[in-house]
Amino acid sequence: MTSEKSASFGFRPVPEEQRQSLVNSVFARVANRYDLMNDLMSGGLHRLWKDALINWLAPSKSAKGARLIDVAGGTGDIAGRFLRAAAPDAMAIVCDISAEMIAAGRARFGASEDGRLNFVQGNAERLPFPEKSFSAYTIAFGIRNVTHIDAALKEAYRVLKPGGRFLCLEFSQVETPILDTLYDAYSFNVIPRLGGRVAGDADAYRYLVESIRRFPDQDAFAGMVAAAGFARVQYRNLSGGIAAIHSGWRI
Repeated sequence: MTSEKSASFGFRPVPEEQRQSLVNSVFARVANRYDLMNDLMSGGLHRLWKDALINWLAPSKSAKGARLIDVAGGTGDIAGRFLRAAAPDAMAIVCDISAEMIAAGRARFGASEDGRLNFVQGNAERLPFPEKSFSAYTIAFGIRNVTHIDAALKEAYRVLKPGGRFLCLEFSQVETPILDTLYDAYSFNVIPRLGGRVAGDADAYRYLVESIRRFPDQDAFAGMVAAAGFARVQYRNLSGGIAAIHSGWRI
């Protein structure tokens, strides 16, 4: 007998080769309400978390030639923040597998922002860029939707220049007692209902909540980042561990 590899789609096991298309379907359905839902679900906290990522990356107005790739960057939240903080000649590429999310990003910013921002459709596991192309790689709330996280991390390492920085912002494991119980109750009871009312798709947001619970905790994910070759790996918890930022360097 042959055994078919499976992967998790939320709490549901699915054939591995089907998972990416299922995830793509989720984002195709919610793209037009994605930014609004982020504000409603987090009470605006996601904006502060994204600011914290950019503050830790610390782009400088005086650092010339900075080049960012923001993977699973969708509507451009991270790339826009980066360009506002970086030098005038800095460039950013949003690379997302979802055509619908890219369309939403282009509608938000236009095809480019003074020629410094571009949108490219591509898979995090097989980025369409040469090695050593970027000085920084960011991914925010996207890596848990990748089927092979180890492959995505290796691609992040490949496309970074020596001295380049990797930063990942992702939902993580709540480490504050009582908050963890309240967060679980809110996630499983409120978010899918909110998704149903605002985005017209409760199932999509049920998957997103479940995918958070299936993602490795802070220490386990730090180990995966280090295994991909990154040095000086560390993380910072945000809001009691509801989210965390992981950092690593290609030395």
